[in-house]
Amino acid sequence: MGNRGHVAERRKTRPAVLGGAIAVVVGGVGFGAYALLGGGAAGDGTRTASAQQAEEVRTGPLSAAEVTDTAERFLTAWQSGKVSEAAAVTDDPKAAAALLTGYAEDARVKDVTLTAGTRTGAKVAFSVKGTVSHGDLAAPLAYDSALTVVRRAGDGAPRVDWRPAVLHPDLGDGDRLVTGEAGTPPVRALDRDGGELTTRKYPSLGTVLDGLREKYGEKAGGEAGVELRVVRGKESKKAELSDKTLLELSEGTPGTVKTTLDPSLQAAAEEQVAKKAKASVVVLRASTGEILAVANSSHGFNTAFQGSLAPGSTMKVITSSMLIEKGLASMDEKHPCPKYFSYGGWKFQNDDKFQIKDGTFKASFARSCNTAFISQAPELEDDDLTEQAQQVFGLSMNNWQVGVPTFDGSVPVQSAAPMAASLIGQGGVRMNPLNMASVSATVKAGVFHQPYLVAPEVDGRKLATASRTLSAGTLAQLRELMSYTAAYGTAAEAMAGVSGETGAKTGSAEVDGQKKPNGWFTAYRGDLAAAGVVQAAGHGGSTAGPIVAALLKSGG
Repeated sequence: MGNRGHVAERRKTRPAVLGGAIAVVVGGVGFGAYALLGGGAAGDGTRTASAQQAEEVRTGPLSAAEVTDTAERFLTAWQSGKVSEAAAVTDDPKAAAALLTGYAEDARVKDVTLTAGTRTGAKVAFSVKGTVSHGDLAAPLAYDSALTVVRRAGDGAPRVDWRPAVLHPDLGDGDRLVTGEAGTPPVRALDRDGGELTTRKYPSLGTVLDGLREKYGEKAGGEAGVELRVVRGKESKKAELSDKTLLELSEGTPGTVKTTLDPSLQAAAEEQVAKKAKASVVVLRASTGEILAVANSSHGFNTAFQGSLAPGSTMKVITSSMLIEKGLASMDEKHPCPKYFSYGGWKFQNDDKFQIKDGTFKASFARSCNTAFISQAPELEDDDLTEQAQQVFGLSMNNWQVGVPTFDGSVPVQSAAPMAASLIGQGGVRMNPLNMASVSATVKAGVFHQPYLVAPEVDGRKLATASRTLSAGTLAQLRELMSYTAAYGTAAEAMAGVSGETGAKTGSAEVDGQKKPNGWFTAYRGDLAAAGVVQAAGHGGSTAGPIVAALLKSGG
């Protein structure tokens, strides 16, 4: 299949130097054995450090000799097919033995050559070459991996810290490698104009194309080929990902699936996210829910569709609709925005501890005043925000049928301080750019249209709906709040030059352990709605804002 790249082979033209010692080929099998400086070769009458410490608990940092000797024993045993010996050199022999056995029997990898590279502290990089065979078919396999040596609990003996990723970097806990007829035939994915979608043309689409194959491979009329693939386990931390093809022995015959992606907008989205690390963006047609573009600067996980991140102040669009409906806020009426507000034992504050004296709710929304929203928590029931998100915006019900795997947002029922924090997109609230683009689309269209990548007519699936819409008066106020923010508020700089009927909201979400917050931005222009996030980058207006605004302009 054209969009699935084979694992690249890295050539090595000279012996690797490891910790001051030279790796050499021994026995004609191509494994780097180490001449350990100061360690003494076998049979020279010198006791090694490991022998001297065998009867006592070893502590302290690992020596270079311990790391290289452990790596050598593990890689030599693995290459020789001695599974039990290799597994015994790890800190989890049972798990290691299972995967190493499967490597030969299920993945059908033979003639394995392992070549050690540079040691960095306790970590040793190595390259893998082998042949994958299935019946009369065979193909070369090559990739790079690494192992880390640790002290075993109890006696401190050096052992390989066993992780499935040691066997292959794409493996997570519970995953396994399998070679055989593909579970599903390949698909040839097309954009809305009939052009083929490939990762060469659109690097972000790897996970999307995997998802399309998983969903439509058997329905699109293709025939399965033979391939080496990662089969995800239910317990895997990567279980939300689709199975991944690593190597094709025979391509099979692809079926065809047409998507809603717009080729020019998709190209523009790829270009925009490439400018920043950990950036993701989605563009929708507000009146229908069609997904016109999706892009991530990090290609291993589709954060744009499957991310689960606190959305920060972009959540205030949903919160505002609720407060207006309940009569707790009105755009032109005075609304409190103090420096601080305490609720449920937490003390909340605004960015830089600003306050707005005698200001309106419109001013608080445009400047993104946290306390203006937190101050209304005493007037709310614990489930009010959850119901608003579900009933009006179609979120947090886990029922979207997009055509590929998605996370449909989460607004859990909370109480006390966490409930108050959820009003400003913190607490337990979790979203991604697809969810927040849909929020802007709902405001613009006046009704929730579930986003979709493949038309429901293709397979007869039923799209999710919301149980009610906002009143005309509430909707008019919400649009005015977003329009004012785009023109005069925190979104104004990013939206400068975006003409027509516009609305926007910025957001910054604090994340434990990050020096800078995640920057969020959601907006609409005409019939386009978009949202983006740039992780650990700062305020949304200056990080995600330019990405979203550029796409709204280019789709104009």
